[in-house]
Amino acid sequence: MIQPLSYIHPEAKIAANVVIEPFSTIHKDVVIGEGTWIGSNVTIMDGARIGKNCKVFPGAVISGEPQDLKFEGEITTAEIGDNTTIRECVTINRGTKDRYKTVIGKNCLIQAYSHIAHDCIIGDNCIFSNSSTLAGHITVGDYVVLAGLVAVHQFCKIGSHAFVTGGTLVRKDVPPYIKAAREPIAYAGINSVGLRRRGYTPEQITEIQSIYRVLFVQNRNLSKALDLVEAEFKATEIRDEILTFVRNSNRGVVKGFNQGKTGV
Repeated sequence: MIQPLSYIHPEAKIAANVVIEPFSTIHKDVVIGEGTWIGSNVTIMDGARIGKNCKVFPGAVISGEPQDLKFEGEITTAEIGDNTTIRECVTINRGTKDRYKTVIGKNCLIQAYSHIAHDCIIGDNCIFSNSSTLAGHITVGDYVVLAGLVAVHQFCKIGSHAFVTGGTLVRKDVPPYIKAAREPIAYAGINSVGLRRRGYTPEQITEIQSIYRVLFVQNRNLSKALDLVEAEFKATEIRDEILTFVRNSNRGVVKGFNQGKTGV
């Protein structure tokens, strides 16, 4: 299944039914799982760990050294989960001694010209549209969608099921279940369409909307709004996830409704 004119280091661990197209280069410390397809002109460097049934399109560079002046050649990895698709000219850097790995979860779609820097941890079922750019040390939850030309500042966190609209510069943490947009980035309602598609009930969606109305729409002090949510909303997995994310944010979360002048 390995085509002529590709180069595979003899110590790379390649499953028997992997397809590698011409002009691709696979370095020594690489593992590629069953059923994966590697297109032409792909470079997969030391530290790559690619799962089963993935697709890597032409021009992608996987597990390149971090673009970080503090990197000292430590042994690190770039890990890609099963059934993930990496489109044309995507670059994914391996980790540094901060986390020692960069991780992209299962069933993700990383579209053309996107960049994922060192020590990013990406959850499952994420979609990053064309030219999405993640700086180092970013954490992204499951089912996150970044529209085209989104740029995320280093050390930011994006909660599960969040949607960030195209061309947005993410300087602050984005809590779970919301849409974030505008410049500067602000809360723009909840991601109700995505939640319905993933099986959230009308009652759960109403709960999420009500919590964020208290946090972001009613022009309250955020710390007092968090206490109010904890006091007035029944303890559920959703409520506790939102409270924990916002309270544990080191960079601070996106602006609320009135400050950002966005819609609900």
